[in-house]
Amino acid sequence: MGFAPCGRAGFLLVLLGLCAAAGSCSAQLPPPEMLHESFAGKSEFRTVNRRPLESCLNPSPYLSINVTTAGPLPDEAFVNVTVGGVFRPRGSHWVAMITPSNSSVSGCPLSGVNYFETGDTAKLPLLCHYPVKAQRVKSDPGYLGCKKAACQKRDASGGCQVRTCGATLTFHVVNFRTDVEFVFFAGGFQTPCLLKRSGVLRFANPAKPLNGHLSSTDSSATSMKITWVSGDGRPQQVQYAGGRAAASVATTFTQKDMCSAPLLPSPAKDFGWHDPGYIHSAVMTGLQPSQSYAYRYGSDSVGWSDTVKFRTPPAAGSDETSFVVYGDMGKAPLDPSVEHYIQPGSIAVTKAVAKEMQTGKVDSIFHIGDISYATGFLVEWDFFLHLIRPLASQVSYMTAIGNHERDYAGSGSVYETPDSGGECGVAYETYFPMPAAGKDKPWYSIEQGSVHFIVMSTEHSWSHKSEQYNWMEKDLSSVDRSRTPWVIFIGHRPMYSSNVGIIPIIPSVDPNFVASVEPLLLRNRVDLVFFGHVHNYERTCAVYNGKCRGMPRKDANGIDTYDNSNYTAPVHAIVGAGGFSLDDFSLFPQSWSVSRISEFGYARVHATRTSVLVQFVSSGTMEIRDQFRIVKGGR
Repeated sequence: MGFAPCGRAGFLLVLLGLCAAAGSCSAQLPPPEMLHESFAGKSEFRTVNRRPLESCLNPSPYLSINVTTAGPLPDEAFVNVTVGGVFRPRGSHWVAMITPSNSSVSGCPLSGVNYFETGDTAKLPLLCHYPVKAQRVKSDPGYLGCKKAACQKRDASGGCQVRTCGATLTFHVVNFRTDVEFVFFAGGFQTPCLLKRSGVLRFANPAKPLNGHLSSTDSSATSMKITWVSGDGRPQQVQYAGGRAAASVATTFTQKDMCSAPLLPSPAKDFGWHDPGYIHSAVMTGLQPSQSYAYRYGSDSVGWSDTVKFRTPPAAGSDETSFVVYGDMGKAPLDPSVEHYIQPGSIAVTKAVAKEMQTGKVDSIFHIGDISYATGFLVEWDFFLHLIRPLASQVSYMTAIGNHERDYAGSGSVYETPDSGGECGVAYETYFPMPAAGKDKPWYSIEQGSVHFIVMSTEHSWSHKSEQYNWMEKDLSSVDRSRTPWVIFIGHRPMYSSNVGIIPIIPSVDPNFVASVEPLLLRNRVDLVFFGHVHNYERTCAVYNGKCRGMPRKDANGIDTYDNSNYTAPVHAIVGAGGFSLDDFSLFPQSWSVSRISEFGYARVHATRTSVLVQFVSSGTMEIRDQFRIVKGGR
């Protein structure tokens, strides 16, 4: 989620540009309580970047920082970082993980406004390059009490003359190709000063092919695309199905591809940039629907991935399909660190979906916007891809674009918010090459089993007779209901939500979007709609134009059932509870709202030719918290 209608956000970016030119904006900025939740981040760690470094007064000559690792870093590791030689342990001491190791940690005067768009309303300069993650040294419970003491100097009788303190922290590291350095700071996140640097740590194989994830290429289910990341751009290949092989095509993007404003460099263009390496894609052909295969990817020169088993989805027109759908996932650290942007429920949701997949009843996953929440801090994509790899490497992982992938002023987005941090969809489309209409046209349709899925971009123009509108109109009108009796419409921003929005003047629902697109859904008898953006779960009646046209009835098992044999309107479900901090509901529910749950989780869907069963599963307990069915006669 982020800003909605563009006028307010566009005004803010113009204001920020003027502030940058003037060198000050303290008198003109909106109050912090209005903006803090509106942009991309919540952790106090965000405020580290671009603060001026003060000189640490009288540092201990015995200071040290060492990393416990046997040789170069592996592709994933939990490394112990030990600081020592401290005279007086303080709660304001902290350690940052920096990459690349030569990144500047000096002050950047007058640059605080450049970071404002990420959600930091503090008006202070920041470090010139953002740390990937950081930990307070006091997270070692023995630090402040000096439980890990060392004697640095003894007197003639052997007694300790100079005693210092130390601590050990554990950091989770994944192979993001560039070398790493750990830096010990004093002064807290508000007034940091540098105490000691660890020296350079390098990954054993920066070119290693990693984080492979699958996607469907068409509705036949006879081919699958595998996409992975490597530090080497030379052709690699996927080997699959016991002897077949397909060559990869590698692509990448650079800082020049990122969006920015002339007077307000975006994080992606500036201090949030990180080299993405090369993104390889290869298509596995000659497959059969609903069958299992094994594959690996890479080359002899850069190494190979582990062998992974995957299953193709059912072909269009077959009798049934099962899938999982969620939005707004992102990622969270696997260590005690704070990071630029943390989605606290993401780990629990990925673990729950992994358990779901062990049943063998998940044919595909739909992640419907706000994918990694990298928001211009490009190394975050590596952590996100690592997080979803157990899911996305085994079944088709289909995505829709959200505001935190696309929106930026001057980028052509419908909503000119700073929510993508300057990525403007470039990183998203490179990492997740969907069967889209074209470059920067990330809308598509695909069929699996008895379902025709249509996936739109709520961030690109959807107005009447726009390119996307015309495409949606043509696609929906061409569905063969004898082959796929169900039509499920997917996008990021919702048409119905009981959430009041970030602030009242910026609601969660754009009435212009509803007025333009909702008639298409009714006219083409769309059965079910999934949206994200709002971070909770909510289900509606069969609704159109804000009014219920059909209410569910309990079946013999007590499940709410909508009878679409006499179609009245679509049922809408918000499934944005994939990881981001949860949103509350209005105290005054609308008449069209049937079920409201503010818990992390996902929707489990099973569709046959005559029934669609939707169950919202809580990631914490794996319990079904809501379920409903849509039925109609076979065709």
